[in-house]
Amino acid sequence: MQRSKNDFWVGLFVLLGALALVFLALKSANLLSFNFNPTYAVTARFDNIGGLKVNAPVKSAGVVVGRVASIGFDQNTFQADVHLALNTAYKFPKDSSLAILTSGLLGEQYIGITAGYANANLGNGDRIASTQSAVVLENLISQFLFNKAAEGGDKKGSNPAAAP
Repeated sequence: MQRSKNDFWVGLFVLLGALALVFLALKSANLLSFNFNPTYAVTARFDNIGGLKVNAPVKSAGVVVGRVASIGFDQNTFQADVHLALNTAYKFPKDSSLAILTSGLLGEQYIGITAGYANANLGNGDRIASTQSAVVLENLISQFLFNKAAEGGDKKGSNPAAAP
């Protein structure tokens, strides 16, 4: 009797530990979010969203004010349509701007919202026109290398006194 009672408690403890590990894994991968606050929908178009994912945070001044609800592709403009769900507790002016930012050098991407100065606030179904696309690290590196190669080519041909 005593052994089966101990086996039950050990099994229960292992099960709770496994559930806690699954919860932490889902939470750290940003696949699990509990949000019971009412939201309003806002859309924006970006030329390049980089590695932005659904459920990524929308932050203002470092505070999470919403989440990315869905991402689509507009075949007419060849841009990404990003649908945001912003908490109704936070009101932003209609002329606010969005930028896709990265946490750290290679961290997750999120959307940063910068408040504008208009008197009217964003409402359900509004579109934010002022957007800044994601910075793609590969493009920056290739641009840097191209500029360095162009500088090297100019230096060789621009100094006639150094030629034999």
